[in-house]
Amino acid sequence: MSESSETAFGGRRAIPPNTSNAAENDPPTVELQGLVPRGFNPQDYLNVMNVHLFKERWDSNKVDHHTDKYSNNQLIVRRGQSFYIQIDFNRPYDPRRDFFRVEYVIGRYPQENKGTYVPVPVVSELQSGKWGAKVVMKEDRSVRLSVQSSPDCIVGKFRMYVAVWTPYGVIRTARNPATDTYILFNPWCEEDAVYLDNEKEREEYVLNDIGVIFYGDFNDIKSRSWSYGQFEEGILDTCLYVMDRANMDLSGRGNPIKVSRVGSAMINAKDDEGVIAGSWDNVYAYGVPPSAWTGSVDILLEYKSSQKPVRYGQCWVFAGVFNTFLRCLGIPARVVTNYFSAHDNDANLQLDIFLEEDGNVNSKLTKDSVWNYHCWNEAWMTRPDLPVGFGGWQVVDSTPQENSDGMYRCGPASVQAIKHGHVCFQFDAPFVFAEVNSDLVYITAKKDGTHVVETLDTTHIGKLIVTKEIGGDGIKDITDTYKFQEGQEEERLALETALMYGAKKARNTEGVLKSRSDVHMNFEVENAVLGRDFKVIITFRNNGSTRYTVAAYLSGNISFYTGVSKAEFKNETFNVTLEPLSFKREEVLIGAGEYMGQLLEQAFLHFFVTARVNETRDVLAKQKSIVLTVPKVIIKVRGAQVVGSDMVVMVEFTNPLKETLRNVWIRLDGPGVTKPLRRMFREIRPNATVQWEELCRPWVSGPRKLIASLTSDSLRHVYGELDLQIQRRPSM
Repeated sequence: MSESSETAFGGRRAIPPNTSNAAENDPPTVELQGLVPRGFNPQDYLNVMNVHLFKERWDSNKVDHHTDKYSNNQLIVRRGQSFYIQIDFNRPYDPRRDFFRVEYVIGRYPQENKGTYVPVPVVSELQSGKWGAKVVMKEDRSVRLSVQSSPDCIVGKFRMYVAVWTPYGVIRTARNPATDTYILFNPWCEEDAVYLDNEKEREEYVLNDIGVIFYGDFNDIKSRSWSYGQFEEGILDTCLYVMDRANMDLSGRGNPIKVSRVGSAMINAKDDEGVIAGSWDNVYAYGVPPSAWTGSVDILLEYKSSQKPVRYGQCWVFAGVFNTFLRCLGIPARVVTNYFSAHDNDANLQLDIFLEEDGNVNSKLTKDSVWNYHCWNEAWMTRPDLPVGFGGWQVVDSTPQENSDGMYRCGPASVQAIKHGHVCFQFDAPFVFAEVNSDLVYITAKKDGTHVVETLDTTHIGKLIVTKEIGGDGIKDITDTYKFQEGQEEERLALETALMYGAKKARNTEGVLKSRSDVHMNFEVENAVLGRDFKVIITFRNNGSTRYTVAAYLSGNISFYTGVSKAEFKNETFNVTLEPLSFKREEVLIGAGEYMGQLLEQAFLHFFVTARVNETRDVLAKQKSIVLTVPKVIIKVRGAQVVGSDMVVMVEFTNPLKETLRNVWIRLDGPGVTKPLRRMFREIRPNATVQWEELCRPWVSGPRKLIASLTSDSLRHVYGELDLQIQRRPSM
């Protein structure tokens, strides 16, 4: 079954590596052995006339295998589960003298020992865990088989043949693309490494093609819908193409650990010409701003057609597309958001924030950053490479942050191992542990070159970790799956375990008090609406019997959601006198004109307040980010919400700003309702309203969703959505 080669490849193997699902090498239709009599005619023996795969959406093969939602005319089945095929011969089949078998082949250089050539024997009874074909019906010249694949076989697109034995060799059917069969991971099969035993979880994490991604700030959580579209036309082939582009050996494509690790590298384009090019500099002249995407379908199809990285993405885009990749192949997956996520450049479990002696942040020395939020994925699988108990949800992250084994990728890292501090277990557990467990260390950089640790905040990082709830659009708090509650004995033990296994703490903070003073400081930011003034309110409380004076400093910065500051737009110093047992409140007005001209992609403003108690020299420090409230896109529909019936969708937006919006793109998406669409408006004047109508014809029934986004030169991250209930087409 393997292609012959005149020379050995690299002196080590007789055939090249088998790394492409798309590449083919057809086996011969006639394989004769020894001397063949002159009168031999293959037509005298059992001949295959036709093969039926029962691959319509309503056929039991697709319904029973939960693949009826795929917009794909081929047979799609899940491994470890039986499916039916029918073979029509030229005469009635006689098992006493006729011998045949079904063969599945993948790639250009198939080998039986690699699982890329699978001869399926006809057996009397199917055996659990093994390939086999059982005759379940004989009728005239037709034979119906129940075929069962192995629960650990390769996931991909197989070519199918039927081979018939004669006394002089094998007669095989010719290559027929109509019989190509996709085999996917199977969360419904107990023997599959991705088996998930809860039906509602399977419906959510495998079959749901619309999700919700949470972003914003811990104090102001925002959400947006995302069209995963894993069943849309062309997406399954694109996911297989992504693995081909990674030159992933076909023999490894049955292992969800390897598939998810390759996916985490290939979804970003940092070092392998992967799917999405990241950009965090707010300049998107040669592509689409990350906030404009409404789902994964456009991105994946463009990557397949152009064979070049799609511009541009940020963490929620990487996570959304990676989720599509995983669910499409059958691996249960979900998008997770970590609020106050540590990007700890040296994974030392500390984020060092250096202050000048006057309390201002020293940006040259401060290398670590706190992302307001960071999105990654969790994929469900067993981990036979780890000790018992570390299977289940695994962190996989495709946002290019740090190099792992020579490539920008992260995971799979066991969530259970992270919670208990077992960061010695592969892959990349120390980095994820630091993202949710690091301490904020405030350090004063003295003019004489010395560094003094002032204060420690152990609760800021990994403040809240969330995902979408099952069966709804609400939020589910999963923080306790990653970490024990602050102050618990188990939390301290997990940290000590992580340190024992090599997560390093560079700076000794033992004995540093979180606050040594009677003076306490906090601040709040009023609800801030884009284009309007608002206030920052700083409060001081003196719990002691001594009078104190405080020198305070407020810095307001336009910042990326990654915590990196672009420009300071506000700085103000003020002095406060606190009488014993007193409370004082200071207000700082932020004018719209101070921040509007410099806003970035997500309208994040970052405030940093430091205060020094003059009498004790204690330093108090607090920082907060806010997301400005932006307007919404309105979606309305007219007409019957019925499969196959025309329905008018209207998208509407009113510009609430005092400036004209230019180069406005509005995108519309809704899996099962409309293909992704877009429309450009050259400008929208202040208080002006634009409308856009499209005729849609839904093809999927049940709860659906329309999602819209708006982006322009000066305003982004504007969204709208509408829930629909599409009815089945009435039967005549």
